[in-house]
This record gives sequence, structure tokens and C-alpha cells, in this order.
Amino acid sequence: MTATEWITDIALVLIVFRQLREGRLDQKTFLLPLAIVAFVGYSYLDSVPTDGNDLVLIGALTAVGAVLGIAGGVYTRIRSLDGALLIKAGAVSAVLWIAGMGARMGFQTWVEHGGGADDVARFSLAHHITSQQAWVTAFVLMALTEVVTRVATIYVRSRAMAKAATHPVLGTTV
Repeated sequence: MTATEWITDIALVLIVFRQLREGRLDQKTFLLPLAIVAFVGYSYLDSVPTDGNDLVLIGALTAVGAVLGIAGGVYTRIRSLDGALLIKAGAVSAVLWIAGMGARMGFQTWVEHGGGADDVARFSLAHHITSQQAWVTAFVLMALTEVVTRVATIYVRSRAMAKAATHPVLGTTV
């Protein structure tokens, strides 16, 4: 892994650690993770391989990212206090986030330094995955999807809370 990859992955993990302490839900809550994934997408998504079972691999890992992101967003507490929305990542949310990021970092480290390259090559050959780029695309889209779905889930929940706070008859707090 390059220094940039380590810094990016660690920055995404630190975003959730920052949310373990309750804080105000504001634009920074949404913009910082989205800016990081925009940079990652721009840096690493040169192409989307479509040969063999490349799209199956990409789709499967993207789906895993979506599940982790939605679950992480659901298990993030949002509450209203004095007209402001506060956010706090729960233990489940933090574990899911770290599991997703850690799995990607662990896989990449195993392939690059732990002797896993031959195992991945054999798996790829046996399952008709045609290129290394398919793995890169799959893991990058997994990360992007995890971040975007988590942020989107938090956004949707926060809008519902804000609406319920301004119109208490229409809904209840989450």
C-alpha cells in the first residue's frame, strides 16, 4: 500500500472515531467523507472491467459495501437537542465501519506482503476474474459505496428527525 492509500484509509476510520463522541450534525459530517471518497474514486477508478466474471466480483463487493454503509448509518444515533441535531456513532456502527475498512486494508496487505498474490491469482483464474483491475475496482467501489450509503442513511434519518422536530404531530424522534 502506498502512503496515500494508508492516509486515506486511516482518515476514513478516524471520521467514525470522531463520531464516537457526540457532536453537532452539520455539513462537515457529510462533506468530509464524500470529499475523501471523491478523491479515491478519481485516483483509482480508471476503468470498470467487464470481461469474465469481473462484474460479478465488482457487484458482490459493492453490495457488501452498501450493506455495511446502511447498517452503519442505521446504528448511528441522531437526536435533537435545543433545535440542533447531534450525532454519535454507536459501537455497532464503529465496528461495521472498521470491519469494512480493515478487510480492505488487510486484503491488500496480504496480497502485497503476505504471500496472498498467488492465492488470489488462482482464485481469479478458477472464477474467471480477468484482471487485477477487477479487484481494485471491486474494493474501491466497496469503500465508496460504504461511505456514500452510510452518509445517505444518516442524511435521510436526520431530515426525518428535523421534520419531526418542527412538526411533532407528524412523527416521533429516532
